[in-house]
Amino acid sequence: MAREMVVTLFPETQAFQTSAEAQGLPETRATLRVKHLTKYFGDQMILEDVSFSVAEGESLVLLGPSGSGKSTTLCLLAGLETLDSGDIFLKGHHIEHLRARERNIGVIFQQYALFPRMTVVENIAFGLKIRGVKKQQRLDKVDELLTMIGLTEHQDKYPAQLSGGQQQRVAIARALAFEPELLLFDESFSALDPQTRVPLRREIRALLRRVHIPALFITHDQEEAMELGDQIAILNRGRLEQIGSPYEVYNEPQTEFVATFLGAANVVNGWQRGRLIEVDEERCLFNHNREPLVDGESVKIVFRPEDIALAHLNGRVEAPYQLGRGEVLDVAFSGAAETLSVRLLPHSPAGLTLATNRDGTATRQALNVVLKVTRTKWDALRVPLRPQDIVTVGLKSYKILRG
Repeated sequence: MAREMVVTLFPETQAFQTSAEAQGLPETRATLRVKHLTKYFGDQMILEDVSFSVAEGESLVLLGPSGSGKSTTLCLLAGLETLDSGDIFLKGHHIEHLRARERNIGVIFQQYALFPRMTVVENIAFGLKIRGVKKQQRLDKVDELLTMIGLTEHQDKYPAQLSGGQQQRVAIARALAFEPELLLFDESFSALDPQTRVPLRREIRALLRRVHIPALFITHDQEEAMELGDQIAILNRGRLEQIGSPYEVYNEPQTEFVATFLGAANVVNGWQRGRLIEVDEERCLFNHNREPLVDGESVKIVFRPEDIALAHLNGRVEAPYQLGRGEVLDVAFSGAAETLSVRLLPHSPAGLTLATNRDGTATRQALNVVLKVTRTKWDALRVPLRPQDIVTVGLKSYKILRG
């Protein structure tokens, strides 16, 4: 059973089919290229038409809730599952028809799969040994990797004598022993405590930059995704919702799911009115989207908690857009930041919001929008607020999505 869980997937000499097609990154830059990946389990769709690229030395994080298709994607890349349709190219060569051991891909599993009766040295050298690498070459390679991961003084210990972070390093060294063309990390930090997990993933990110090997991480941890990824690909129910840099995905979400899944977001309903987005009879925002909208079309106004600015009632709000009055419902201080709940208030009793009936006609209803607001400790000190305070609400930035 232990032999079946070897972490490194070893290369074989094969005649590969080369692809001249390019998608996303130029062919010369993309080490991994996945095109139209589709997978069913029986009648259940697990992945549908998923495409992405990973460049040499780049890290891509697949992020999504449980059941979104992250682990299935990793298994398809590693050769542990067979795809129904699509293409996988590694350095321009088709690999989807190859067995797992023929793909030259290193996999670091969540539980590391270290051999408990082997020392650190023996675990790292195991794959080299069964492939017939000479003893001195094995020892030289192991010494190099032990220095790289900072575990030279622990080389004679067994896995049970190592911490979780040290076991993670050994698993990575074993995966690197064969100089793989791609590394896959399957929720590899989730079993560690926060005090170990945060510094370790920074060390691993720095290590990957040194060895210049592309990596794909599977996680449901948003903070981890933001810290590890040059790109983040967000999966939802087997479909790729958005892919981009952490900055792009966080600040320019293309769907409501992306906005609310990656970090906290406020989502407010609105309606297109000429060049404006009407929130209610008294609140409008300028429609700065390039995509044209039909007059009367419903939209979603999306903005982050830190995009909101607050001031005492009738005070100056340091924000270009005004949302009017609000009532503070709750204040929670966590040290570095303060989180508030603020309910928007009408300017007058007549302040109402549009609601669309089933027959398409519009009626008015009372505005009931509660916003989540995040402020730095310095803003909290400058403008102290308590529950039931009435404030002026401003908006620094927002995104318009089709309703």
